[in-house]
Amino acid sequence: MARQIDALLPQTQCTRCGYPDCAAYAQAIAAGQAQINQCPPGGEEGVRRLAALTGQPALPLNPAHGQEGPRSVAVIDEDWCIGCTLCIKACPTDAIVGTNKRMHTVIEPYCTGCELCIPVCPVDCIGLENVSGTATGWAAWSPQQADLARSRHQWHLERTRREALEHQARQEQKAQEKLAHLQAHSKHDDPAVLDKKRAVIEAALARARAARQAAS
Repeated sequence: MARQIDALLPQTQCTRCGYPDCAAYAQAIAAGQAQINQCPPGGEEGVRRLAALTGQPALPLNPAHGQEGPRSVAVIDEDWCIGCTLCIKACPTDAIVGTNKRMHTVIEPYCTGCELCIPVCPVDCIGLENVSGTATGWAAWSPQQADLARSRHQWHLERTRREALEHQARQEQKAQEKLAHLQAHSKHDDPAVLDKKRAVIEAALARARAARQAAS
């Protein structure tokens, strides 16, 4: 059921429903832990579709989660962008490209208008542009766009998972090298001090291995 529910969601990955992404919201609905009226991007039409699938009544959108609106895309002011990369990290569909201390730009077809890049920008250089006029909800967003957003988000999750594992592996390697040559890397030669450092590094290595195994 969760997969069928997820197929009816717009895949903006905006988190306004109160869950980290559309798939998590779908799972919550299927488990009876969330209402079907918590998705502003899907709008009233989205609620009707979910009601037809689940057999639940088509409630009005819950205003606590936002209002139905037109489709928008993020636009970065090139003159103000400082290249901090915070918006890149926040984007759930990897729709923003750029490098550290270089101007970033938004790839419009990949942008879902989720707004997650706006609060993290330290210089307030990101705005939203209405690209659907008066059309709102599913009238402004096609199933093809939802499918693209879903695949982009899945790729984003896989990329970030892989990068986290690679980072952990690098940190492990550094710690192992330091542990193997602890006295050479230390300013101390007191055996008690070195033993204490060795215990700290070994504990950190154990935590890193556990985290890597849990993520793999």
